[in-house]
Amino acid sequence: MLGAQGTVQVYAGDGKGKTTAALGLALRAWGHGARVLVIQFMKGRINYGELEAARKLEGFDIEQYGRETFVDHDEPAAEDVALAREALERARQVVAENAYDLVILDEVNVAADYGLVAVREILDLISHKPPEMELVLTGRGAPAEFADAADLVSEVREIKHHYRIGVPARKGIEF
Repeated sequence: MLGAQGTVQVYAGDGKGKTTAALGLALRAWGHGARVLVIQFMKGRINYGELEAARKLEGFDIEQYGRETFVDHDEPAAEDVALAREALERARQVVAENAYDLVILDEVNVAADYGLVAVREILDLISHKPPEMELVLTGRGAPAEFADAADLVSEVREIKHHYRIGVPARKGIEF
């Protein structure tokens, strides 16, 4: 649907805007008739604005696989590991079935960095991506292997952030 050749894109870095950039790409692709799936690792039970929007767009799906709380980097809970495994299995299914034109694995870089999924498992998923499918990986802490396997890598770097001066997360802007 999107073109003859799909690519692998990685959006990484410590700055704000990786998920937002991926969602912008998703909206663009959907506008051209693409079937879009966003699989959100480590995100769940929070009413993100993009969830509300996607519910109104046929063929633009977002699935969350996470808890409302933050994951402990050093000792992730068994539930966090199980939810990440479920997200990975869903991604494998979608890639095997070639069910979507654009698949975004939101925060998968973080899930790999935290050890919730193995880097080799994501690399295996990438290697099985249908040639026409666009695959996007987002999140901080992207393993170097993801960048090596990608066709496009963008780093979002924080220069200044309003959180640092006490501005809290705002509905419609940060979530």
